[in-house]
Amino acid sequence: MTTGQFLAAHEPAIRLGAFLSILAGMALWEALTPRRALSVSKPVRWANNLGLVVLNTVLLRLAFPLAATGIAALAAERGWGLLNNLDAPYWVALLASVAALDLAIYFQHVMFHAVPALWRLHRMHHADLDFDVTTGARFHPLEIALSMLIKFAAIVVIGAPALSVIVFEVLLNATAMFNHGNVAIPGSVDRVLRWLVVTPDMHRVHHSVEDDETNSNFGFNLPWWDRLFGTYRDQPRAGHEHMVIGIRGYRDTKWCSWLPGMLAIPFRGRLEGYSINRRSWNNADTAR
Repeated sequence: MTTGQFLAAHEPAIRLGAFLSILAGMALWEALTPRRALSVSKPVRWANNLGLVVLNTVLLRLAFPLAATGIAALAAERGWGLLNNLDAPYWVALLASVAALDLAIYFQHVMFHAVPALWRLHRMHHADLDFDVTTGARFHPLEIALSMLIKFAAIVVIGAPALSVIVFEVLLNATAMFNHGNVAIPGSVDRVLRWLVVTPDMHRVHHSVEDDETNSNFGFNLPWWDRLFGTYRDQPRAGHEHMVIGIRGYRDTKWCSWLPGMLAIPFRGRLEGYSINRRSWNNADTAR
């Protein structure tokens, strides 16, 4: 059994162990030093957000029996992708793959805000009325499936080694839970840390109810892409304690905090203007 095949076989256990460990650590941190008071019952939000994680996990295993590391192992076996055709040291291929996959996720995130049909899927993530560790795992099943296909394509094009894929997956899950954490970090620490990783204060701006703040700070793991491509915003106008979390038009817990309503969000109502390319359409929307 090759290294890629071994990692593919054990990926679910590795990712589950990392997920549960980080979730428990972030939950403890949130309980000890919360950044904001929550507006919705925590047991309700956690039960439904984590229930969505279970649903997504089951559906993914049924729809994609070959996991991301399996795709990487197949690409290596067939010689697909850039790095599988370059004579680069393994450690260079490993680091380059993690960075390239993170860049692909950044562009995917921007795309889900730019294309109205994709924003319909992604707005379920933004409709959470609070911002905590479980928000980082709250994505519609259709968005998760589409994201997996995009990730498969990126792995094949890059020729990412199987080890780099599983490292990236664990890092992405870990940083998504970290940067959605309702945790207080001293400002002096945050200012340094956000040059290395996306921090909760940096990403919280992205969950503001204000359109221009929502369309900023798209990074999940590495913070450099937002600065490089001009989508970085330092702080929310109202400040972190007073900013409103969520999106306009979805302020009822029936839709925002309970699983059946959350799953229905992509299929109901008109777009509210958050998708990047919708701004010039407002007059046409009003006329209808």
